[in-house]
Amino acid sequence: MSTKLPILALILALFTTTSRAADAPELWVYSGVNFQVNASVDKLIALLERAKKAGYNAAVITDYKFGRFEDRPEWYYANLKRTREAAERIGIELIPCVMPIGYSGSILQNDPNLAAGLPVKDCAFIVRDGKATPADTANLLPGGGFESAQRNKPTDWDWIDGFGKSSSLDTSVRHGGESSLHMTNFRAENEHGNGRVVRKLELKPWHSYRLSLWVKTKDVENISEFRAAILAGGGRSLNHASFNTQRTQDWTQHVIIFNSLEFSSANLYLGIWGGTKGDIWIDDVSLTVAGGVNLLRREGCPLKVTNKDGSVAYEEGRDFEPWVDPKLGRVPYAGEFSDDHAAPPIVITKNSRIKEGDELRVSYYHTAIVHDGQVSCALIADDLFKHLKRQVENVHKYFAPKRYFMQHDEFRVGGFDAEEQATGKTSGQLMAENARRCVKVIREVNPKAGVVVWCDMFDPHHNARDSYYLVANTLKDSWEGLDASVGIVNWNGGKKAQSLGFFAQRGHEQFIAGYYDTGDIAGHTKGWMNAAANVKGVKGYMYTTWRQNYTGLEKFAQTVRGN
Repeated sequence: MSTKLPILALILALFTTTSRAADAPELWVYSGVNFQVNASVDKLIALLERAKKAGYNAAVITDYKFGRFEDRPEWYYANLKRTREAAERIGIELIPCVMPIGYSGSILQNDPNLAAGLPVKDCAFIVRDGKATPADTANLLPGGGFESAQRNKPTDWDWIDGFGKSSSLDTSVRHGGESSLHMTNFRAENEHGNGRVVRKLELKPWHSYRLSLWVKTKDVENISEFRAAILAGGGRSLNHASFNTQRTQDWTQHVIIFNSLEFSSANLYLGIWGGTKGDIWIDDVSLTVAGGVNLLRREGCPLKVTNKDGSVAYEEGRDFEPWVDPKLGRVPYAGEFSDDHAAPPIVITKNSRIKEGDELRVSYYHTAIVHDGQVSCALIADDLFKHLKRQVENVHKYFAPKRYFMQHDEFRVGGFDAEEQATGKTSGQLMAENARRCVKVIREVNPKAGVVVWCDMFDPHHNARDSYYLVANTLKDSWEGLDASVGIVNWNGGKKAQSLGFFAQRGHEQFIAGYYDTGDIAGHTKGWMNAAANVKGVKGYMYTTWRQNYTGLEKFAQTVRGN
């Protein structure tokens, strides 16, 4: 009896320890890597070793070049191999990122024409010197030179924040003409620090426009809030591109391209929101018809060129040369897009039915840039899935992972392509179709692999909703594209309980993306842990940093594990 008790206690202790280990949440660390740079890979391997010692099970890895593995130098592939070997030696799982649906530049390296499109309908072009360009070349913003003012605002503008207090015309600092608009002491007029000049724009529906302005700054805090808001009916914002203005800069031209969608008017707000200190000068603002900047050419984005009344359809190759934008998705390098280049003209062929001076009606599609260069891909174009499959095949070749991380994230432009419109499906249903096809591609390549995906585009409490950026219509029902075997990486910190509950009810395992470069690691992590306490299927937590800041790696693990 006395000899059996210690043995029984030992068995119970061993069982308890094993049970606790089995119940312990998984720990992942997120890392962006440039596998073409040896030093970057050295840092990753050191991170894997450190993470393993801290109790992490896996590392989520991503590289822009995962969108196109081909045509890399030999050492790129050598670095992929040594990373896999190091992970196997260390005993930590690698979870590579694939399917960049949202931040799609990496996959668009292969074909920038697979970007999501916005339609231009019946834009007037005119033929001059054998080339067709937009017929309307006028500056639609008279007064953009800020040459004169009325009692309480610059001439030709509707209103301005703090004229005579925080804003004025400046004749000593100017880009062109006799004066510029100067904004400073932003809180002299209102406590919010807004310094904006506003004007109503008269637009033609479904046209592309080019907004250009020259800006000079000096010691401007919160400069990221300097932007152009173009607000149409119902509060729909037609522009989401950033200027990338610097805190201090000499006169610099900033250009954005936007589509009017179905609207015939909108209000332009130009300036800073929440300014605190510094000086901003604005001059030579213009608005013109864009005409073919970031023109898309693929089956789902057809081109149509007719005569003025639409009775004659002209043929590409017969009446005009193939029309392309040579800078599409190539500025400054493959997969990157810019609004700041000249529109390509339509070049008339020698024996064309189109004659000098003819006015044309041109319909086409162009892509849109969001924030700091983000471009989303088309959702259902077959050629997209050819590139996505090759991506997964290469990831399988070099890493043979047990799990893949689908990067459906903040998809902000889509649903307008002719191909997508022809389905009669909502944007949410199109997203669901895309997700199903992406999962199918992964399982065709690696039938036993697990799949996880960011939560936001499938979460009705997050981005799967109405009126999301430049998405054609509702994103509701996108979640129907995910079967219960797909794990959810949840980052909806604003509505933790609702989001976790929604996916748990649908039977998904969940992994919480914590940290997010916060200063309060313990508080932020415990907030998630409290929200997840009674939620079935929460399997782990990921240390998620966008700044490559791993100083809190151990503290995060200790908080999750309760050490």
